[in-house]
Amino acid sequence: MKIDLNADLGEGCGDDRALLQLVTSANIACGFHAGDAQTMRQCVRWALEYGVAIGAHPGFPDRENFGRTRMQLPVDTVYAQTLYQIGALQAIARSEGGRVTHVKPHGMLYNQAAQEPALAAAIAQAVKAADPQLMLVGLAGSESIRAAQALGLTTREEVFADRGYQADGSLVPRSQPGALIESDEQAIAQTLTMVQEGKVRAVSGEWVSVNADTVCLHGDGAHALAFARRLREAFARQNIAVSS
Repeated sequence: MKIDLNADLGEGCGDDRALLQLVTSANIACGFHAGDAQTMRQCVRWALEYGVAIGAHPGFPDRENFGRTRMQLPVDTVYAQTLYQIGALQAIARSEGGRVTHVKPHGMLYNQAAQEPALAAAIAQAVKAADPQLMLVGLAGSESIRAAQALGLTTREEVFADRGYQADGSLVPRSQPGALIESDEQAIAQTLTMVQEGKVRAVSGEWVSVNADTVCLHGDGAHALAFARRLREAFARQNIAVSS
């Protein structure tokens, strides 16, 4: 058994370089919700140094709220903004001798696309226009995954180590109780159950089926590095290989 371990980088966290030595895929902020040309270039260089897959992490134009504000933008606008952000990272990656392999939307863009078919389709179309070989990372079982597969894109279904789930398979909104799992032990146990058994217990108690291709490790947490090491150790004990 093997799993991909991904982290969102270039968002102002000081541990990016250290995290890149523990994960197998990096989702690099492309300037709309966080990051800029310099941070993108630095993250690409570090990813190449440590052999980590490079991914674009486009978001809504919402730096003030870190891309977590719900927006109802025209789908043509979302398409253009997503394509713009992917293209910027592609140019930087090429200039450094690398290539972008995947795209994972950020924050509210990710969450809305998981539930809104038209938004999911606009993002998937932008990914395909940028490069049909790109993989789209989305919430397991979501509209994002269905839209990408409908266009013939390769998908990577994502689960979250430290987030609570609702009975429909969506994440508990950050504004509600149970959104974040504070206990390392609980987060590790949830992750192992998702990876090994393909299910997660919702905050309401039901078991929900999930397909875990990649596990998201939030790089902006207070103990992200320590948790990443503990998660890697747990995978090793269960003979789960970590690979992009």
